[in-house]
Amino acid sequence: MTAPAIPASRSTAATNLIAALLEARTGQQIGANRVWRIESALKPLMRQQGIDTIDLLAAALTTRSGGSLADRVVEALLNQETSFFRDAGVLEQAIEAVLKRLDAAPFVRPRIWSVGCSTGQEALSLAMLLDERTPAAAPRVEIIASDVSQRALDRARAGRYSQFEIQRGLPVRRMLQWFDAVGEEWTAKPGLVSRIQYRRHNLVTEPPPGGRFDLILCRNVLFYFSPAVRRGVFEQLAGALRPGGLLVLGAGETVIGQTERLAPSPHWRGFYSSCPDTALPRARAI
Repeated sequence: MTAPAIPASRSTAATNLIAALLEARTGQQIGANRVWRIESALKPLMRQQGIDTIDLLAAALTTRSGGSLADRVVEALLNQETSFFRDAGVLEQAIEAVLKRLDAAPFVRPRIWSVGCSTGQEALSLAMLLDERTPAAAPRVEIIASDVSQRALDRARAGRYSQFEIQRGLPVRRMLQWFDAVGEEWTAKPGLVSRIQYRRHNLVTEPPPGGRFDLILCRNVLFYFSPAVRRGVFEQLAGALRPGGLLVLGAGETVIGQTERLAPSPHWRGFYSSCPDTALPRARAI
């Protein structure tokens, strides 16, 4: 006998419950044009749990034993798209800005925060660039990389990448210099991984890591936040910058019209600053 079709209203209620769970945990919203992604992203987890429909998954989440399942649902819904040297010109300019600040204050240790670091490719790309360009006698630049996903952070700390991942944006020269082939995977050398402090951090509910930063990269993280949540995040990021420090957003993101604490940098194209940075040398065009 064919099972009766589940009314659309029930499935809608289930997806709404799951979307609300994601927003409550991370601040991320799933727009109407992306609702299809919920079931697609959760299918592997549902198969693993022996759950046949999205409605049964929603029902399981409402039981007392649904806590650990809720954690896994949120993890599965998080977008972990990343690659090595993504938007390479942006990273080049970001490192140039940090090194200019180091030139101006050679005894002050620069600090970088990679927000939403996912599985670590952005932070490792920054570490490689810094190793290549920082004078040997200069203080080592501190890199903190954070993400709300524990699963992504575990992978980042391990520094292990598939052949597909290692080939996305990583030149062969750097691959051979900084990674070792281990079976079918590539593992970042310990000296590279050790340059990064990985931390679990919720950008919406937790204050920034202690201290202030010369550079914050928060690229393609804010797309899915509501305007009110986004404004609050911008306030936090502005407060986490040192005077003259820079914020780097994704290509489709801007602070304009969303906060008065940040403004386009007059010297570093496409970057934002919490206060005038007229003391910084002008960046060369890229």
